[in-house]
Amino acid sequence: MNAWWHHLFVTRTTGTGAAVGRETTVALDAMGGDLAPAATCEAAALVSKETTIRLILVGNPERIRAELDKHSHEASRITIVPAMDVIEMSDKPKEALLKKKDASITVAARLVGEGGADALVSAGSTGALVIAAAKEIPLIEGVKRAALAAVYPTRNRGFSNDHFALILDVGATVRCTPDQLLQFAYMGHAYASRIKRVPTPAIALLNMGEEETKGDEVLTSAYRLMKEDPRLNFIGNIEGNDLPKGIADVVVCEGFVGNVVLKMAEGMTEVMKNLGEYAFKQKFLWRIGLALLASGLKQLKTVTDYREYGGAPFLGFSKIVIKAHGKSGPRAIANAIKIAAKAARDGVPEEIRRSIDGFERRSSA
Repeated sequence: MNAWWHHLFVTRTTGTGAAVGRETTVALDAMGGDLAPAATCEAAALVSKETTIRLILVGNPERIRAELDKHSHEASRITIVPAMDVIEMSDKPKEALLKKKDASITVAARLVGEGGADALVSAGSTGALVIAAAKEIPLIEGVKRAALAAVYPTRNRGFSNDHFALILDVGATVRCTPDQLLQFAYMGHAYASRIKRVPTPAIALLNMGEEETKGDEVLTSAYRLMKEDPRLNFIGNIEGNDLPKGIADVVVCEGFVGNVVLKMAEGMTEVMKNLGEYAFKQKFLWRIGLALLASGLKQLKTVTDYREYGGAPFLGFSKIVIKAHGKSGPRAIANAIKIAAKAARDGVPEEIRRSIDGFERRSSA
């Protein structure tokens, strides 16, 4: 551990330094994302002016400083940690991480895992983030597999002002055991209750039918475990057509299924955009109608744009990990940083740990 890393670690764990103190600290992969480091550094500048969050920008120091100098920022809230390698979006994550030992995502994840920061944010390669986090940040005790969650837009829900629901897993764990799906429910419950402020989030299991007996042995066993757990507001199985209806705050599924759902949703967004462009070109009256709806459509896009929401949590680790969209601009990355800091402050990992401890005590009784 070199000098700057030792000082940073001691400051975070003992509170003896003034640079960080007790405030929430977020490590940002400054080189991750299609628009990095310009977007990440502008986001850091915004956050430093708008909040009390401490930021550690990991990446090429010269490029980071050059980008920061373009924007008004609170320098006392920003620390730069050098990392000269970058995992590109076109790289094969596992091979690139082995080859590029000084990659910004690896250094940022290690910093968080060793206590130098409370949370990690990256807009870089999802695969690289998953591997780096799994290697450098300990899982919560008792957690069998981490889960990559995603937010998706739903129709207006009478019981919530939030237009987004949470689905997990969306690709980190392709096939799951019933216990792992139960743990995903705990993770979703913790995140929704602390971040969305829903006291008892409605949890659903994505299945091929609503009946308790639907699905294979994994799904039927997971259904029973969730139904019998007193900590969960389990509402049962839901089908794919129920997802956009906003029936549940949290939808639990295997990573294979969740990833297909997520890609399908992204594809439908493009289809709707193309249909709108087609309608605009076909008839003059349709163009008038679309023009009259322009303000409402713009507002709808803002409400349902996942980039505005911030990022997707990678849950199950002892520290908060947030994956921002690769094309995120400064405001989206700033939102991801704020979400990460809030999740750390509100004790999302601790809530997950309590749920798992409770299940293990009941199982051994």
